[in-house]
Amino acid sequence: MQSKASRILILLTAIFATLSGLYLLIGGIWLAKLGGSLYYIIAGVVLLITAFLLYRRRGAALLLYALFLLATTVWSLWEVGSDFWALTPRLDVTFFLGLWMVLPFIWRGLGSSGAFPRVALSAVLAFVVVVLAYSVFNDPQEINGTLSADQAAPAPADDGIPAGDWPAYGRTQGGTRYSPLKQVNDSNVDKLQEAWTFQTGDLKTPNDPGEITNEVTPIKIGDALYLCTAHQKLFALDAATGKQKWMFDPKMKTDPTFQHVTCRGVSYYQTPEAAATPAGTQPALCSRRILLPVNDGNLYALDAETGALCPEFGENGKLNLQSNLPYNKVGSYEPTSPPIVTNTTIVMAGAVTDNYSTKEPSGVIRGFDVNTGKLLWAFDTGAKDPNVIAEGDQHYTPNSPNSWAPAAYDAKLDLVYLPIGVSTPDIWGGHRTPEMERFATGMLALNATTGKLAWFYQTVHHDLWDMDVPAQPTLADINDKDGNKVPVIYIPTKTGDIFVLNRTNGKPVVPAPEMKVPGGAAKGDHVSPTQPYSELSFRPKAQLAGKDMWGATIYDQLICRVMFHQLRYEGPFTPPSEQGTLVFPGNLGMFEWGGIAVDTDRQVAVTNPMALPFVSRLIPRGPGNPIEPDENDRGGTGTESGVQPQYGLPYGVTLNPFLSPLGFPCKQPSWGYISAVDLKTNDIVWKKRIGTVRDSSPVPLPFKMGMPMLGAPITTAGNVFFIAATADNYLRAFNVSNGKQLWEARLPAGGQATPMTYEVNGKQYVLIVAGGHGSFGTRLGDYVKAYALPDSK
Repeated sequence: MQSKASRILILLTAIFATLSGLYLLIGGIWLAKLGGSLYYIIAGVVLLITAFLLYRRRGAALLLYALFLLATTVWSLWEVGSDFWALTPRLDVTFFLGLWMVLPFIWRGLGSSGAFPRVALSAVLAFVVVVLAYSVFNDPQEINGTLSADQAAPAPADDGIPAGDWPAYGRTQGGTRYSPLKQVNDSNVDKLQEAWTFQTGDLKTPNDPGEITNEVTPIKIGDALYLCTAHQKLFALDAATGKQKWMFDPKMKTDPTFQHVTCRGVSYYQTPEAAATPAGTQPALCSRRILLPVNDGNLYALDAETGALCPEFGENGKLNLQSNLPYNKVGSYEPTSPPIVTNTTIVMAGAVTDNYSTKEPSGVIRGFDVNTGKLLWAFDTGAKDPNVIAEGDQHYTPNSPNSWAPAAYDAKLDLVYLPIGVSTPDIWGGHRTPEMERFATGMLALNATTGKLAWFYQTVHHDLWDMDVPAQPTLADINDKDGNKVPVIYIPTKTGDIFVLNRTNGKPVVPAPEMKVPGGAAKGDHVSPTQPYSELSFRPKAQLAGKDMWGATIYDQLICRVMFHQLRYEGPFTPPSEQGTLVFPGNLGMFEWGGIAVDTDRQVAVTNPMALPFVSRLIPRGPGNPIEPDENDRGGTGTESGVQPQYGLPYGVTLNPFLSPLGFPCKQPSWGYISAVDLKTNDIVWKKRIGTVRDSSPVPLPFKMGMPMLGAPITTAGNVFFIAATADNYLRAFNVSNGKQLWEARLPAGGQATPMTYEVNGKQYVLIVAGGHGSFGTRLGDYVKAYALPDSK
C-alpha cells in the first residue's frame, strides 16, 4: 500500500514538474525573443528532464534537481544580490519542490541509486536556507547610518507659534511639519496609548466616486482641534477629550463624475484685535475664523468659537470660487487643499479634472480679502498677462496649469509658493501654447499681497507624464558648508528629485543640471531634449531592467518580465506611446501631496519616497473614442486611472499601475521607504523599508516589504517622527537619528493622512485621522484617534 501511494505521489510530482517545465519553456522562448533572460528556457528544459526521470523513478532526478537549484540560487544572487524579497519569487517554488523531493515517500520510491543524490539535494536546500537567512538581515536597498545629535541651528526666529499648537496644515505655513514638543521622545514613545477616539459619521455614499479620501491633517489652536471630512463637514473638537464642540455641514452634493471627494485641511485666521484680546475675554464674532474649502467650488468662513457663518465674508459666509471660470460644471474645479492666509489675503487655488477634456475650468490662482472675501488679484497661469482680472462675461483661460497641492508662505518676504501642475489633458501636449507651457510643472512664487510674479522654476519641461509638483514645499534657513545661513525652499517632486532653491530668487542652491532624455514623441507632439536632475534625489540610480521584475512566484515573475520587454522604456521621461510606455518614477510619483518634514533645529529632513511604476498607453481616436462627449455626457471620469478620454486631443490614454495578472506589482519591492537627509551636506544618511502586506494580501501576513504611501511624516524635538500613510493600517514612530522603529498602533482604517502633535493641559498628544482612501484600496472609516503617555501615578 505504501509503495502504491509512493508511486502516485511521484507521478503527481512528475506531472507538476512537466506542467511547470512547459510553462517556463514556452514563456522563456517568448521572453528570449523579446531580448530577455535565457534562464527560463534552461529552467523549463531541466524541469522536463527531471519530470521524465521522476516518471521513470530514477534517483538521478534528485541529483539533476540539486544542480538546477544550486545554479538557480547562484543566478538569483548574481541578478539581485542579497535582497530577500527579490530572491523569493526565484526560489520559493523551486525550493519547495526540492524539499518535497527529499521527503522519504518520494526518494524511497526512486530506485537503488544510493544516498548521494538525496544528500546532494539536501545540502543545496540547506545552502538556500542560509542564503535566504543572510538576506533577511542584509538588505542591499537599505542604508544604515546615524545622524549626528548636535543642535546645528536655532529654531526659526519668525515661528511665533505657541509650542503646543499646530495652527496650519504643516504646523507652520512654511510647511515644516516639525514640532518643538519633546514630552514624547525616543526613550518613552513605546509607552504611548490611546487617549481618545472620535468618529465623524461621514462615510462613503453610493453617489461618491472611487477617489473618496480622508487626507486631512487637523489644526489645533488653544484648546480646540479643527478638521474637515471627505464630504467637507467641519468639526471642532475639544483637544483634551475629543468631544465635539460644534459641527458645520456645507451639504455638498457629489456624484460619481467627481474626480475627487477630498479635504486635506482647513485654515485659521485671527484679526489683530483678536490677537490682542486678553485671555478669558469673549472675542468678537469671526475675529477668529476657520476657512473651509469645499469640493463644489465654494469657500466658507466660520467663527472658530461657535461655528457660525461669518456674515461679512462673501455672501453670508460663503464665497463662490467658480466666478468667471470657463466650462463651469460642479465638480470640475475642486479646492482640495487648505488656502494660505496672510494678514490681508487668502490665497486660493484648486484642482481641475485631469485628462478628461480640452474644455475644463481655469487653473487661475486668486487672492481674496481675508475679511470680506473680495477679489484682490488673479494670476492666470495660461494667460498672456496673468494678472488680468476677469470681469462681467469674461473668463479665465481654460485648462491653464492648476495648483492643487498645499502652498507655503514666507511672511517676511510676503511670498507665497505654489506647486504647479501641467495643463490638462496631461499625456499629450502637441496643442499647448507657449503661455500654457510658461508656468507649467514647477514652483511659482508670487507676492501674496499683489499677486505679482516673483519667480518661477520649472521642474519638468513640456510635461507629458502628469509630473505635477504634488506636495507642499518646505521653507527653512539652512547653514551651508561655509556656515552661511541660506533661505531655501525644498520642492519634493513626483520624479523623486528634491529641488533646493534660494526662496528669495528661485536660483538653485543644490545643482540641478539639464540632462539628455529619450526622444520620439507621439505623432503631432514633441519632447524637450533635456530635463533638470537635482543632485538631491531619491530617483533610482539605474534604469529598470528585466531582473527588477517581480511576482509572488516564478510564474507571474516570468509574465512580468515579458510585459516589461513589450513596453517602451528607455529610462525616466520615456515619451508616451501607442505601444505602451513604462513610466518610472510612476504617475503616482515618488513624492505625493504629503511633502517632507524638516527638523529646523537639527537641519534634518525626514522623507517617505515611493517607487511604483505605471503604464501609459495612448489610444488613437476612432470608433468608441470620439473627439468630444455627446450631449448626454455629464462630464468627469470619477477616477485618475484606467481609460482617460482626453476629449479634444488626437489620443485618449490608459493609465494604470504596472501589475501582474495576479494583481501584484511587477517591480520588485521595496515600493516605499522612509529616509533622513542631513541638510547641511544633502547626504541621505539612512533609508529603510516601511509597511507590511498585512492589509493588502489575501492572507494577513506581517511581512515588511516596503509599501506605497499617501501622506507625510511629522518630526519632533523628542528625536521621534511619526507616520501612517502606508497601505497597511498602522501609525508608527521612529527614531530620527537612525530610523529604528520604536512604536506602532493598529488603526481601524487606512491612515492615508499626515499626523500632527500638540499639547494641552501639560500633556502632549499625537493624532491621526484614519479614514482610508478609496482608490488606494485601504479600508474606509471615520476615525480620529489621539495617543498620549499614561498619566503618572
